[in-house]
Amino acid sequence: MPNAPVRPLPAARPARPRKAAAPRAAKAVLTPEDWVRAATQVLVDHGIDHVRVDVLAGELNVTRGSFYWHFRDREDLLRRVLQAWREVSTVQLTKRLEVARSDPRELLADVITLPFRGRAAVRAARIELAIRAWARRDPMAQQALDEADSSRLGYHETLFRALGFAPDEAAHRAFLLYGYEVAESLMPRQGSAAARDARRRSVLQLVQQPLGPPGR
Repeated sequence: MPNAPVRPLPAARPARPRKAAAPRAAKAVLTPEDWVRAATQVLVDHGIDHVRVDVLAGELNVTRGSFYWHFRDREDLLRRVLQAWREVSTVQLTKRLEVARSDPRELLADVITLPFRGRAAVRAARIELAIRAWARRDPMAQQALDEADSSRLGYHETLFRALGFAPDEAAHRAFLLYGYEVAESLMPRQGSAAARDARRRSVLQLVQQPLGPPGR
């Protein structure tokens, strides 16, 4: 029986090009600053005892191991928290004020408004209150706080000396004004907005007035 003719196979259809898979969103790589910000927020909301590696890893949705890419241990992180706070609340702030103004009277009028600057002032006050509470039980935090207070007092004293006050009197006036600023930032609900503004203007006037002769 003769063999049946072999039919050629049909040509293969060209494969349809597959659509490229959408690239997955790259997971954000955390920086040391991210950990510092998270630690600061936990400090403000819950206190220093809750600033732990496991708590922060949960807040940032990462493993604990990623913490050690940036910090040796918890104390290293806490040191960075204090450094960041001092840099923002003291060093950078002083530089911004000096760039904006040059006359010492204008600088005094500017610096005394810091506790009244809206949400930024409220946020700064919450962080400072948390750090002051922490400093009551931790020498490292106390040292950072003492250094910040001394730097701020020194800045105020410089302004009063630029106005012509003797060194001792400039230091006393600096302490009075700085104490007032801290009090306003930590007691924001003492008086209406109008009352607080009037108090601010009164304090600014008082600290610039020369003292009369002793005994008067």
